[in-house]
Amino acid sequence: MNNQLTTKMIHCADIHLDARLSASFDYETAERRRAEILRTFVRMVEFAASEKVSAILIAGDLFDTDTIHDGARKTVLSCISSHPGITFFYLRGNHDGHSLTDSHTGKPGNLMLFDKSWSCYECGSIALYGTEFSSAGSELDYESLQPDPDMINIVMLHGQISGSAGGEEWGIDLRKLRNKGIDYLALGHIHAYQTGKLDGRGTYCYPGCPDGRGFDECGEHGFVLLEIDDRTKRVSSRFIPFASRRLYIVRADVTGCGTSQEMIRAAEDAIREEGCASEDLVRLVLTGGVDAECEKDPAYIRSAFSDRFFCFQLTDETELQFDMERHRLDRSLKGEFIRSVEADDSLSDAEKAEVIRYGLQALAGEGAK
Repeated sequence: MNNQLTTKMIHCADIHLDARLSASFDYETAERRRAEILRTFVRMVEFAASEKVSAILIAGDLFDTDTIHDGARKTVLSCISSHPGITFFYLRGNHDGHSLTDSHTGKPGNLMLFDKSWSCYECGSIALYGTEFSSAGSELDYESLQPDPDMINIVMLHGQISGSAGGEEWGIDLRKLRNKGIDYLALGHIHAYQTGKLDGRGTYCYPGCPDGRGFDECGEHGFVLLEIDDRTKRVSSRFIPFASRRLYIVRADVTGCGTSQEMIRAAEDAIREEGCASEDLVRLVLTGGVDAECEKDPAYIRSAFSDRFFCFQLTDETELQFDMERHRLDRSLKGEFIRSVEADDSLSDAEKAEVIRYGLQALAGEGAK
């Protein structure tokens, strides 16, 4: 740690190195994103060095699984050991399994770890506390945490604030952390940036994940930069956007469109409004009601965008609309077909709409698309 009057720290969490990503992307995209997320960690450390950051707080889930691939492990350890001026405080989360270090690699001198009881590291006027959950559903030992109110106190934990969405399997009770002299509660587990008041003295913060791993992690991602004034004992923080790419879910209302080309134009307007860039990952969701006889070719729509972005996916959530009254008295083959489908009680309304759409396309000689 340095001896400057202002101390800088980075608070990050939920990096999830080595995540498979196969549920979100094809093999090639997943492989590239895994490498990019590892590179984001390295870039963050390089940023810390350039900004003269004294410490990096990793509040859990540095890795995604119990099994750490040798390449990722060695990259992380090399990154830590090659920056001896930065102290790394690593508190394992619910995804982190085995230790980052082993008997072969050893532990860099600037890597500080935590265990199942409270640990405290003093860095000048700053006291940094942390403890890991012993298991899912276990309770933290709040009583044993007794920070010195005359110090600048930072507490690291990985878990879910009790009572918020997502359950309380790794529950943190903020009520039991209030009025303990905590200046900054550095949390991990929630993958989006969140911050709020802990009590009259301190704040709590989730930095979110530094890089989105799937379309359930859209929006801005990065880490939190802390600046601690040793004279006033004031801890200020600001979110630093840092993701290598952004992920977007773009919803395009194609109600009234009669052709695929019209749907493409509606989608282009929606994508432009979102501000998606060529390096981004985009999932386009078609919404609204379309006529059962409209021409809609998902493959053609997908081809219009697939080469514009790093990754593009198409989801069709449109609902088929059909004016039964208009065809009720139609004595053509089309009318007979529609009435026969409508009379089939074994089909739901949605299934009837699909059968009618495919049938009308077949009658028109187009084939189902």
